[in-house]
Amino acid sequence: MTTRTGAPANALTIANPWAVVPPLGNLDAYISAANRLPLLTHEEEQRYARQLRENNDLEAAGKLVLSHLRLVVSVSRQYLGYGLPHGDLIQEGNVGLMKAVKRFDPDQGVRLVSYALHWIKAEIHEYILKNWRMVKVATTKAQRKLFFNLRSMKQGLKADATNADTHRTTLTDQEIDLVAGQLNVKREEVIEMETRLSGGDVVLDPVPGADGEEAYGPIAYLADVRDEPTARLEATQRDVLATEGLVQALDSLDARSRRIVEERWLKVNDDGSGGMTLHELAADYKVSAERIRQIEVAAMKKMKKALAAYA
Repeated sequence: MTTRTGAPANALTIANPWAVVPPLGNLDAYISAANRLPLLTHEEEQRYARQLRENNDLEAAGKLVLSHLRLVVSVSRQYLGYGLPHGDLIQEGNVGLMKAVKRFDPDQGVRLVSYALHWIKAEIHEYILKNWRMVKVATTKAQRKLFFNLRSMKQGLKADATNADTHRTTLTDQEIDLVAGQLNVKREEVIEMETRLSGGDVVLDPVPGADGEEAYGPIAYLADVRDEPTARLEATQRDVLATEGLVQALDSLDARSRRIVEERWLKVNDDGSGGMTLHELAADYKVSAERIRQIEVAAMKKMKKALAAYA
């Protein structure tokens, strides 16, 4: 088989080993193609890095990236135990590799492989933390350290334990102290992360088409009625009536009626007691207590109508 120019079909590969990896049908084909890409010598790496830094040479950047694709494949295999697709891990690692190439300084005296390792792992770590569970299990530096080390350390401790302890799933106090000391974290953080890792996601929504108890998911018992739209509107309306509406209703009263209502219902003293009693108001206005009660009832009816009209 020959190309349009009459050259052998593999001539392009021989002449240009840096040709971009063609579209592939599966992950194994991609990994095989990445492992066949040639490695750079130290001199080539330095030359391409300087071309990228000084001239923004994208072709040089591509050669730096392609020569380290096998590194991403190798690193991504270390994280297959988290149950996430290998292809996604490789993709995120490639993002980290490109970030490393962009920031690489050839004058620092280190090889790109050593510098890129940090960026590749950081990107894969972030992807795992965001997608391993619906709820993020690690945010602080100590939690991240525990997340990516606790499971392997537990397996090592289990291997060192006696046969009687091999079925134990939790750490002993001595093992907790050992893990905390090796990772330089607090023992409380070890206990908390072990609890998070041992738990699982709970489906909040009901099972579709289920009958009986399965027809009701936990979401039915976790709903906060305070954020229900109707309740929010009612609460807002009550707040408005208790402020602006109340002021307008009081303004509709004459001075005597307003004072009686305020003393009887709205006034609170520093000691927590209310305002004046019916008899105190009656003595103040030189009328009977029954007359004060009648004025109060009439004032409340008038305020109720004013509030209804305001609403």
